[in-house]
Amino acid sequence: MTVAVITHSHCHLHDNGTPYHPECSDRLDAINNRMIMSGVDWISRHYDSHCAEREHLLRVHDAAYVERVFATSPQDGFANLDGDTGMNPHSLDAALHAAGAAVMAVDLVMAGTHKHAFCAIRPPGHHAGRSRAAGFCIFNNVAVGAAHAMEVYGVERIIIVDFDVHHGDGTEEIFSGDPRVMFCSSFQHPFYPFTGADTDVPNIFNLPLPAGTGGAKWREAVEASWLPAMRDFKPELVMVSAGFDSHLEDDMGGFNLVERDYVWITRELCQIAKDHCGGRVVSCLEGGYELSPLGRSVTAHIKELAEFH
Repeated sequence: MTVAVITHSHCHLHDNGTPYHPECSDRLDAINNRMIMSGVDWISRHYDSHCAEREHLLRVHDAAYVERVFATSPQDGFANLDGDTGMNPHSLDAALHAAGAAVMAVDLVMAGTHKHAFCAIRPPGHHAGRSRAAGFCIFNNVAVGAAHAMEVYGVERIIIVDFDVHHGDGTEEIFSGDPRVMFCSSFQHPFYPFTGADTDVPNIFNLPLPAGTGGAKWREAVEASWLPAMRDFKPELVMVSAGFDSHLEDDMGGFNLVERDYVWITRELCQIAKDHCGGRVVSCLEGGYELSPLGRSVTAHIKELAEFH
């Protein structure tokens, strides 16, 4: 069965307003070009995402924050939601389609149309909290998708795995203490956003690791902490905040992961999904700013999603 790849042209039009900003539309082009060059495009089915509705956003974000995003959206020029997160006239549409992609991906895997789906979207989402933008993120895409699965399909056990080099602080805030969600975040520590190392909440499984962490140490930590707990949790849906700025060649952070590490974690998560929830995996793009390793890593991730049986 082919993997669903969900994106939208509006995601290319978002601009943070700063010249040479690392979170740029070239990221999606690098992914698309590498997929075509490698032949992965032929084992994927592409979808244009729907636009998220306010009801989708309000399951994870405060109404006042959602209203602020809509009110801040400029007619021309640029406006800032925070010091790192800007908006141009296309940013609101991009953010709504990014969140809508996560909703659409959940619909596709819950309906059995696809077992696996990847959302090639921007802006990213995992730093966006209930009432704030942060770290290039406007709406928390993976959280919107997870909340949709719980509200519409009655899903009671969701795993969200975040392997970005930065802690998924927004996702943690939204689901902290919610027994329906097992949130697993590996990240460089100490490092932006300087959270997560001291979290002591039963449903949160954080792996703060030092700069220089490579694949062997990272896999060892994941195998010791996450995988046994995931099997015990018996998820009904597996979701991924897929951040590729943990790559050796990405100078946004100091981790030393490579493509085979992303293939490994993708395979492990697919196996857990196969064992417990009919194979259902939804993955959403987060970080990854050096274009060549981003394209290679996402393509390897999608290839594994497409070929895993």
